Amino acid sequence: MESVLGILILKSDGQSVTGISFSESDLPEQKPCEVLLKCKEQLMGYFSGKTIAFDLPLHPEGTGFQQKVWAELQKIPYGETITYMELAVRLGDPKSIRAVGTANGRNPIAILIPCHRVIGAGNKLTGYAGGIWRKQWLLQHEMKYNPTKRTLF
Repeated sequence: MESVLGILILKSDGQSVTGISFSESDLPEQKPCEVLLKCKEQLMGYFSGKTIAFDLPLHPEGTGFQQKVWAELQKIPYGETITYMELAVRLGDPKSIRAVGTANGRNPIAILIPCHRVIGAGNKLTGYAGGIWRKQWLLQHEMKYNPTKRTLF
C-alpha cells in the first residue's frame, strides 16, 4: 500500500491482520483478502485524519510476554504517549523496562498496534523500526487531530 510514510506491507492469514511493516522498495501487488481491503481503507482514513480507532481483527505472532506488551500498547489512546517505564509499570514490573522495549521493537503490526506512542524518558523520541522520522510524523499527525493533547517532544 502506498502511504504518506512510503510503502506499507500488509499481511494477513485470511482472517486477521498479521503484519504491517515499512518497505523502501516496491513489491508486486498481490490480490488482497477482505480483511486487508478493510485494513487499507482504515489506514487511508487514519492518514487523512478521519479514523482515530481501528476495528480490525489482529493476530500478531509472538511470545506470551510480547503478546502482553502488544495488548497494553493498544490501550494507549490516540494522540497520547507514555514512556517505556510507564509501560513496564502498567505491566506490573518496572524492572522489565528493557524487555518491554525489546517487545515494543518487535511489534509486527505497525500503526494498528501503536508502538509509536511509546517514548523515552524525558519525552525523547527513541527507536522505531520504521525510522524515527516516521515515529515523529505519526505522533505529530495524531496530535494534529487531537488538539487537546500537548506536543511532548
